[in-house]
Amino acid sequence: MAPRERGLHELYADDPGRADALVFGRRVGVTRRGFLGGAGRGALAAALGAALPFGDVFPGGLVPAAFANAESPFVIPGKDPGLVVLNDRPLNAETPAHLLDDDVTPASRMFVRNNGIPPDGVDPTTWTLAIDGESAAAERRFSIDELKRGFAHHRYRLQLECGGNGRSEFDPPARGNQWTTGAVACPEWTGVRLRDVLEAVGVRDDAVYVGFTGADRHLSGDPDKRPISRGVPIAKARQDETLLAFAMNGEPIPALHGAPLRLVCGGWPASTSGKWLRGLAVRDRVHDGAKMGGSSYRVPCRPVAAGSAVPDEEMCIIESMPVKSLITAPRSGATIPLGTSLALRGHAWAGEHAVSGVAVSIDFGQTWTPCALDSAVNRLAWQRFRTELRFPGPGYYEVWARATDERGRAQPMVVPGWNPKGYLNNATHRVALRVVA
Repeated sequence: MAPRERGLHELYADDPGRADALVFGRRVGVTRRGFLGGAGRGALAAALGAALPFGDVFPGGLVPAAFANAESPFVIPGKDPGLVVLNDRPLNAETPAHLLDDDVTPASRMFVRNNGIPPDGVDPTTWTLAIDGESAAAERRFSIDELKRGFAHHRYRLQLECGGNGRSEFDPPARGNQWTTGAVACPEWTGVRLRDVLEAVGVRDDAVYVGFTGADRHLSGDPDKRPISRGVPIAKARQDETLLAFAMNGEPIPALHGAPLRLVCGGWPASTSGKWLRGLAVRDRVHDGAKMGGSSYRVPCRPVAAGSAVPDEEMCIIESMPVKSLITAPRSGATIPLGTSLALRGHAWAGEHAVSGVAVSIDFGQTWTPCALDSAVNRLAWQRFRTELRFPGPGYYEVWARATDERGRAQPMVVPGWNPKGYLNNATHRVALRVVA
């Protein structure tokens, strides 16, 4: 049997000491407090090719940020060649952090998350959306032109993030696309409010959920199977920012991102924002479509030990995403001349909530420097943060970013709350820098 290839995060999760040995050429020393000892600092510095000014507080067994990212040899037509392809059936690709620096994410740099095979030969002029369900007062069908002519248009920047963003760091490893940090984006969407369309159709008092159906096909080719059919509670469906979108960044939505019509539910797992939208069902119960049950987009209702088997009835549906931040400049691995001021910036978001503050650390979390933080341009958009940094001497540094939301909830320093599918990793983001004299 051929040896199984293992990723860097998996190696560190199984045996940090052995992983250090494989990465640095020998097992490194760790102090009783869990930090690298003198021998460990020397081995790490040699591997990094730079001194470690704060090496005495570098946690032993932590994957250095300089080693944590991978490049992809595949290029998706219409996409920036820097996107990293994680899967080709179905197609899934993430965007490295430094390519997400725009305030409004361009289509070429938006991550790709597919559950099935996108439809072929889409014609917006003949496309229709059916609305029905137990709690719909009537069954209606709208063409895209009828939606555009019959309802007010709204434009919002809405942040979307895959529920599994950061999955690659969970231990024990979780199955699925091994996202690092790049399954997130904040384009500008134009469309009509789902609330307005539901009001035109009529919604009964017993309405609980709105579920979607798309035109994508199941990987098996079975026309009776749906690759995904999720939804949101009626209260989320009625929010001002929940859109039936037909444009992205002022242009028709690209094929990979749901053309000609998609649902956009900002701040919740992107799996609730159905692409290639064909149908909406107003339900008198929690929607029971594909990827709504079991462990799909669910986490344990209460904390569990890593690796635990969790019964389905003890899993809760993910709703608002947790507070998180992403350093977009400088790029991880950059070289900085000693004595220069480094302009650092990035984005932060917190699902349904606003971000109240972002701080950064250059000494592995020992001290923190507050950043300037912009307000969101509209609710459910990400927020820009920025600061200027100087470094005390030459060597290898990591900049860590930690956001806090308006409720006082901050990003954890380590991977949070293990769950069977590796969802909701909002640990602090880290980038590696080398400062040279």
